[in-house]
Formats: sequence, structure tokens, C-alpha cells
Amino acid sequence: MKNFEYYTPTKVVFGKGTENEVGKLILQETKDACVLVHYGSGSVKRTGLLDRICKSLDDAGIKYVTLGGVVPNPRLSKVYEGIELCKKEGINFILAVGGGSVIDSSKAIGYGVANEGDVWDFYDYKRVPEACLPIATVLTIAAAGSEMSDSSVITKEEGWIKRGVSADCSRCRFAIMNPELTMTLPDYQTSSGEVDIIMHTLERYLGQGKNMNITDEISEGLIRTVIKNAKILVKDPSNYDARAEIMWAGSLSHNGLTGCGVESMDWASHQLEHELGGMFDVAHGAGLAAVWPTWARYVVDANPARFAQLADKVFGISDKGSDMANALAGIDAMEQVFRDINMPVTLTELGLKDLTDEQIDELAEKCSFGQTRTIGGVKALNKADMINIYTKAR
Repeated sequence: MKNFEYYTPTKVVFGKGTENEVGKLILQETKDACVLVHYGSGSVKRTGLLDRICKSLDDAGIKYVTLGGVVPNPRLSKVYEGIELCKKEGINFILAVGGGSVIDSSKAIGYGVANEGDVWDFYDYKRVPEACLPIATVLTIAAAGSEMSDSSVITKEEGWIKRGVSADCSRCRFAIMNPELTMTLPDYQTSSGEVDIIMHTLERYLGQGKNMNITDEISEGLIRTVIKNAKILVKDPSNYDARAEIMWAGSLSHNGLTGCGVESMDWASHQLEHELGGMFDVAHGAGLAAVWPTWARYVVDANPARFAQLADKVFGISDKGSDMANALAGIDAMEQVFRDINMPVTLTELGLKDLTDEQIDELAEKCSFGQTRTIGGVKALNKADMINIYTKAR
């Protein structure tokens, strides 16, 4: 077991109608708030959510301005727009209304206002953010876990580079989670989010070295819960209890809990997918589903016992005769889960059927940071390995 620190300062307000409490909650954080309400597409307007939030702010006497237009794989240009708006309007608090993309964009804007210089420097690993405007969220998508994590991922349009940065100062002050708000999502987006939740757990679970038994039990139970309820939502998208289970799982999967005492994490699948998202603007969870089975079969020989434990504890597979046989059967079972919730398991199914060798080389070159790094905690992967995985995943 590795020494660890666990820090989760975000207040969670969970349940039906909780979005109507946003004004009161902001006043608990600061009495003189001037708020940027940051959101994505028109869905928050069509559903009336934005109106309800603005009414809550009005009722609380809170000044605010709005900025919409965040897209999946949130763009640096929108971050720059938000920074300028915040400086112009004297914003001192950001409310993200949406999912991971909106929260990530809000965190980036918060960095840009609270620190000097170009905010992209943080995502380009040239500097570390020392401060961030206070952030809170009304969550509408169960997926990224950004509502309780310290991370933010942004795409720079110049070169289509997707990079992430983590800093505790960006953690949300509070997160409002009403599972009803996720019921208007398209099925594809719901399933994509469910894959992201599973992957946030697997990236911590699959690695080298010893883990804490209690952390393993939490991770295995979380994955089983997501799989069970994801299948329910395929047949019954309006099932509130299943939506609630998925929403809470999304937060627990990425708030650090499933990493406590873990000696080695992986994150290779996320790194490989980030380049797909940057270049081709694919849905993050769907991209993970398309990459993970190939990655898993590529690296399983480095730690078959760990994959075999996953097969046993999540799928009840333990009778194939060896750790490797059980491990491979477990990978097959996880791939079938992705199929069962209508997610792609190859790059062709993801919509990249015409992916060329030259594009694969570019993906691997970017992922390896120009051949200056390897990725992965199960097995260190260099550019040649990345090319092999992208190629096999086609």
C-alpha cells in the first residue's frame, strides 16, 4: 500500500429540484458575488434549466453575466473569451451549468483570471497554476467527474492539441446534482458518459504494485454498479434511480477515492483518446470504448493477475484455467458491456473508418510529445507501441 493524501472539499447537494438552491449556496460562499454563468449548447435553455438558475440568482440578489457556446472537447478560444469577459465584468465566481466540458472550460477561465500570463502555459506544462476563481457547478451529465476532481482538459485549435492540467485550487466549491437533469441527454451521450466513469476507475485499478484491499473493493463495486444501471438505462432511459446511481458513481470515480493507496495508475487509454478527441472531435467516452479493448489485450501480459482479478470480481470469471485465460475472458466481457450499451469498440465503429497510416503516426507523435515521453502504468508505451495500438484498434 502506498502512502496517500485524500482531499475532497466539494460540497455535494444531491437530488430532485436542487438546482433551485444555487443562489443560496453561492451566498454561503461569498456575499458579494459577481457570477459568470457558463454553459454549453441550447439544451439548458430549451429545458428551462437556465431560466430556473437565473431566477434563483435574481431572488438571491446576485449579479451575473452569461456565456454559452462550450462544445465537447472544450476549446481554448472559448476560454480566452471567458477570461476577457470576466475581467471586463469584474467576475469573482464561476458557475458551470453542464457536464465535464463546461466545468473544464470554467476551470480554465478561472486559472486565466487568477494568474498572469497565457492560460495555455498551464496545459502546455510550462507553469503550474497557483490560483483559480471559485468554481461551482450544476451538473447535467454523469461522465467526466470534473465536478469533484482537480482536473481540466482543453483543446487548442491551433494544431488540435488536447491537454489536461490538475490543481487542487480548481476544485468546485459545491456541486448540485439532480439526476433528473440527465434525462434529456441523447442515449449515445449517456452511454459515453458511463464508459468514462468505468474508465476513470479502471485507470486507477489496473496497474503494477500492491493496492489497498478496501480501495479495490470500492472500485470493483463501482464498476459493477455502473454496468448494472447502464444496462437498465438502455431499456428505460427515464429510470430515476438508475440515473442517480450513475451520477453519484461518476463523482466517486474521479474524486480520488478509487486511487487511495494505489501504487501505480495507468491512464494510457485516456492519453490515447485525448489525441483522437483533439484531431477528430469524437465523444470522449466513445473514444475510450474504441481504444480500451485493444489497449488491454496489448498490455495484459505485463500483469495478467490484475486483469484476472477484474474478471473475477466484476464478471465472476475465474474458471478458465490460468490468470491469462481469465484475464482475456474479462477483457472480452468488458468489451461486450460496451457493445450492450451501444458504444463502439473499434476506431471504425467510432466513425474513423478511413484513418490513414499517416494520421496514426501523427496521433502517436502527439501522444508521445514528439517521442519525449512514454505513457502507461501497466506497461510503458513508446511511440511505436502507440502506433501498434491505434493500428490494431482500427
